[in-house]
Amino acid sequence: MLRLYDYLPSQNAWKVRLLLNHLGLPYERKLVSIFEGESHTEEFLMKNPAGAVPVLEVEPGRFIAESNAILCYLAEGTSYLPDERLARARVMQWLFFEQSYVEPQIGSLRYWTLTGKLTRRSAEQIESKRAASLRALAALERHLARHDFLAAGRYSIADMAVFAYAALAGDAGFDLAPYPAFRAWIERVRAQPGFLAEMHPYAIDPHATRELA
Repeated sequence: MLRLYDYLPSQNAWKVRLLLNHLGLPYERKLVSIFEGESHTEEFLMKNPAGAVPVLEVEPGRFIAESNAILCYLAEGTSYLPDERLARARVMQWLFFEQSYVEPQIGSLRYWTLTGKLTRRSAEQIESKRAASLRALAALERHLARHDFLAAGRYSIADMAVFAYAALAGDAGFDLAPYPAFRAWIERVRAQPGFLAEMHPYAIDPHATRELA
């Protein structure tokens, strides 16, 4: 059985849980207390040298790290990752976009805001993240004004990946009213069969106010 090394408030981990839910795949969950340093133990670093979750154990002793790589592995041979070369490349385009322009920007601001760490960051850091986040939201609005989904002409792992943090931009203090196409896309994603509505706040972890190692 698949085993997911998970941290519940992580939206990177949530996107993997979302795809597993869509596919109806059974898996064992192993919770990792990242703020207590469990992802930096020698044992865990053998699974992922970067010391981050999620990690998927696909067979005993065989691991895949990085959430979008896990999505690609799980989606292979399904409707969520097209076989046709250009369509697949467009899915990859948005996976790279998500890891460059969404998760490090919107995701970071959301994390700082919800864990009380925003005041520990400099005004320059915050403004840089905010400006980059607004550019990402504007790019998504431009694209989604012309397309129902991000790539391949249908719902795919590109939508799952980008949704994970972009759809929660309000948690980071962003007003989504100026982005009607983006908001309509959020509702289309939520309406997909098997959508995983359950998300976990950082507040469930009493250690979340600590800085990550």
